Amino acid sequence: MKEKNFINFHVLISHSPSCLNRDDMNMQKTAIFGGHRRVRISSQSLKRAMRKSDYYKENLGQPSTRTRELGRLQEKLIAELGEGERFPEAVVIQALEWISGKEGLAEASVKGIAVAPWVVEEVAWFCEQIQQAGEDADKKKLQKKIEKDAAPLRAALASAVDIALSGRMATSGLMTNMDGALAVAHAITTHPVDSDIDWFTAVDDLVEEEKHERKVGETEEGEGEQGAGHLNTQEFSAGVFYRYASLNIRQLQENLGGASRDKALEIARHVLHMLATVVPTAKNQSTAPFNLADFVMVSFSDQPVSLANAFEKPVSEKDGFLAPSIETLKDYWRKIHKGYGLDEKVAAFQPGETGEDPETFASLPELEAWVRNDGQ
Repeated sequence: MKEKNFINFHVLISHSPSCLNRDDMNMQKTAIFGGHRRVRISSQSLKRAMRKSDYYKENLGQPSTRTRELGRLQEKLIAELGEGERFPEAVVIQALEWISGKEGLAEASVKGIAVAPWVVEEVAWFCEQIQQAGEDADKKKLQKKIEKDAAPLRAALASAVDIALSGRMATSGLMTNMDGALAVAHAITTHPVDSDIDWFTAVDDLVEEEKHERKVGETEEGEGEQGAGHLNTQEFSAGVFYRYASLNIRQLQENLGGASRDKALEIARHVLHMLATVVPTAKNQSTAPFNLADFVMVSFSDQPVSLANAFEKPVSEKDGFLAPSIETLKDYWRKIHKGYGLDEKVAAFQPGETGEDPETFASLPELEAWVRNDGQ
């Protein structure tokens, strides 16, 4: 079988009551699919959660800095690129002005047209070109050089894998466009969801203490506050989400400055891990929705193939939504695979019984001691 260019990632993950992605009205994001309302997590939210995760930094390095605050960016890069007298401040400023297409970046009013991803090594590459040219440094000549052969610049950009994956739209100056190699869909529930409303209060401890000191009873009126310093409501729900993403291997290789297929596959491995484990951060402290994937299927194919239509007809509850969602996804894949004669390589993962049990203690104090001893 010839090498396939696309990797399709299909993930089912059940989230306990939470509110992982909100709109401008502070409500859960939703979408109508198959005539029914589903809870939705936007692709932007998922990609940012992956890019900002500890796992990303540990395995793929530092992501780009996304900003339109050019003055702050200039301060940051002067500090980083000037360390050890790598580049003079004037060269860094000139490089930033050429890339951004704007001058006087130190002025607070000077901002980029849009939030854009910036990479230290990309700016360093421009600094090198300016230094090498000396007094002959010319913006138009450098632009022609990039247009003739962008590989060296792309190699400098390769230090920020998130740009290679998600792409970049140039807004002005010498900043280059890049088509992203990773397409990520909005995650939706496999079934309809009716949101619940959480009515919550933040109790003011001092007001509450004063109330008790006064011994204000329920029948007494007009004597002080009841202790609530803040009242509000928040939508939340639970459901099984289908996550889908497709990775263009050749595009990723090109974006990394001509990297090997092996390098691209190493990154694909980490993308898979993040799709199966990373959770958007909204309301994490108040809902702790740290659920891992319950089913993952990956295919190598000649084209991107989403299986979202497996859930166009909502899954019906049968001892929960998870088990029927997994079976529905498998059944739909079989139909598509056979019906279109897809030449794919496919594998899946589903947590199963291992026969292993956690260490068990006879009393709670023993478990407390285990925690105190760092799990020993």
